[in-house]
Amino acid sequence: MPVTFTRTPPEVERKVPGVGGKPPVDRRPTGGGGGGGDDDWQGPRGNARDRLHRFRIFVFFGLAADMMAFAVLVVFFFARQAGTHLDPRTYEMIGDWHPILLPPIVYLNTAVLLLSSLTMEMARRSIFREIDVLEEWFGLGKPAVKRALPWVAATLLLGGLFLAGQAEAWRQLTAEGFAFNQWSTPASYFFYLITGLHAVHLVLGVAFLVFCLSALGLLRQVQSRQIAVDATAWYWHTMGAAWLLLLAVLAAGQ
Repeated sequence: MPVTFTRTPPEVERKVPGVGGKPPVDRRPTGGGGGGGDDDWQGPRGNARDRLHRFRIFVFFGLAADMMAFAVLVVFFFARQAGTHLDPRTYEMIGDWHPILLPPIVYLNTAVLLLSSLTMEMARRSIFREIDVLEEWFGLGKPAVKRALPWVAATLLLGGLFLAGQAEAWRQLTAEGFAFNQWSTPASYFFYLITGLHAVHLVLGVAFLVFCLSALGLLRQVQSRQIAVDATAWYWHTMGAAWLLLLAVLAAGQ
């Protein structure tokens, strides 16, 4: 009877999970605030940095569409400023734009908003500090949260001060006889319209900051907290830049 030989498959070396190599993909530090290249490592399911980039792209397109509303408002502002009407006595085209003085508190509010943008950036950098994220990954507490939390709280406080200052600016303008009603001048009307639209956006930013504070305390994943702070920071910085542009338009128009 013939003898049959079977080929024995070569033995494959097995590695014990957790010994050597890279740690799990979903628990890698994400970086994002500069420094280190550990977050560039790719796994079969992607990494936390990919997730962060997707959120940033979403925020970017959302803000780009939102800024179009401000751009359209600025176009209408300059178009209305150049508006004229026919004088029935002289039959000449004369301008009907009567400039108003911006309340001085508007410039103080601008300084407050710029300071809040600085504190928000400090919060963003704190939550991405690699050494702190690594300590949390190794179970040594949450130093990144402890560093970022006061900066986010400071931004929330400064944002509230800015909104209160804008309300005071509206009160002062109304006291000077430039109320927001059907008899208001075109210049004062656009002041209320531009600052009011920006204030609405900043109220939404304050809501994001409140969510940020809650996320730092409630979300368990490091990446989720980083995304919450990062997205809020980009929104807040954009509102600060938008206000500088709008203030320059208002100052030039007056």
